[in-house]
Amino acid sequence: MKSPLKTEGPGGDTGEVDLYEVRRKIYPRAVTGLFAGWRWGMVWLTQLIFYGLPWLTWNDRPAILFELAARRFYLFGVVLYPQDFIYLTGLLVISALSLFLFTAIAGRLWCGYACPQTVYTEIFMWIERQVEGDRPKRIKLDREPMSARKFGLKAAKHGLWLAVAVWTGITFVGYFTGIRTLLAEIATISMGPWELFWVGFYSFATYGNAGFMREQVCKYMCPYARFQSAMFDRDTMIITYDPVRGEPRGPRSRKADPKALGLGDCTACNVCVEVCPTGIDIRKGLQYECIGCAACIDGCDKVMDRMGYPRGLIRYDTENGMANRWSRQQLFRRAVRPRVLVYSGVLLAMTIALFAHMALRTPLKVDVIRDRGALAREVEDGMIENVYRLQVINTSETGRRFRIGVEGIESVFVAAGAEAEVERSATRMVPVRVRTKPGNGKPGSNTVVFLIEAVDDPSVAVREKSTFFIPR
Repeated sequence: MKSPLKTEGPGGDTGEVDLYEVRRKIYPRAVTGLFAGWRWGMVWLTQLIFYGLPWLTWNDRPAILFELAARRFYLFGVVLYPQDFIYLTGLLVISALSLFLFTAIAGRLWCGYACPQTVYTEIFMWIERQVEGDRPKRIKLDREPMSARKFGLKAAKHGLWLAVAVWTGITFVGYFTGIRTLLAEIATISMGPWELFWVGFYSFATYGNAGFMREQVCKYMCPYARFQSAMFDRDTMIITYDPVRGEPRGPRSRKADPKALGLGDCTACNVCVEVCPTGIDIRKGLQYECIGCAACIDGCDKVMDRMGYPRGLIRYDTENGMANRWSRQQLFRRAVRPRVLVYSGVLLAMTIALFAHMALRTPLKVDVIRDRGALAREVEDGMIENVYRLQVINTSETGRRFRIGVEGIESVFVAAGAEAEVERSATRMVPVRVRTKPGNGKPGSNTVVFLIEAVDDPSVAVREKSTFFIPR
């Protein structure tokens, strides 16, 4: 898409300047090295977790299952309900603080190694290289006219891409339906409309983002690229090119003495550009398009090894470290600074608080709902009766019988509904009638407290307040 802007030159000539840059297709070159190994290690780790978790079972059910219809969320032995939304909030806060901490220490580590866009782009580019070859072969293939060979290679590549994308979509929906149930529905062509929609949508998103959009997502759609600079300071480890050592750059033979030629260590080979998945030149300085994947470091180190020069022309460094020529020990000492300590302290406190609260939570939830049809009524022996409905949620993995009591007014007692049996991970509405003798309590609303406890384990107990109405 182009939007021209008319300009007038010195001689009165008019011209047009495009406001939007036309996308230039990037052909990243394969690279090996320390950081490439770390990146592929994270690819394996994240995908083993993502693809593997839906197949794990726990108590005859999927270990991870988000039952939206039943409003139950299973995380191994923990069963969560919408009332436990605070845990999701805490998890999001921990994730945000982790992002702040890692970014303050070493830049865009998340983007370069664990972001789903980076991970799936890496997988799709690997498939592309296996089918079409490395960078020169892919460039040559795209420039060739369509032929049977070219069509076959393109069809094979897109077929494999679609296979990965569809399996990714099925796995994603498997977290909400159960992967075994979902595959059985697919085999019998009995998928529900929402399951079909989300498998298709997630497959399409994976296929489009990792296969076609790639760096466009990182450059234009991801907001993190825009506000990352707010998390950086002069002691943040970022990928940098050393101009003092590298300039002036220029080609030379391996046997040539760069000092005699008046050149720096940079051979102007452009490998750092060719391996970059976003197509930037790191020698121009830090740019928001840089995702911190460190492919340029691995590529440059290979060239330095071949030339017999020391590694580190492109490396992780800080602005202060680059300006003051600090050693690695000095850089690491500067990493422990007030911002990092604050992030670490808050993150540790939040993590301990969240998991301690989850470990100590009572596997029982109760909501008391008054009967709005009749606030109070007089029954036999002149007693005053109020009717309630107790929503008892048993969040444990075993069925339990619960005893229901009430206190708060003299001689108040449960006339009906004193016990209730609730199956594992289930909810039951229990009608309860509460009575008291005339003259007890004051006319109007009185506070009463329901005590619900497990018969087999009194430590599993909940107290819930409500009101008992006495007519005037």
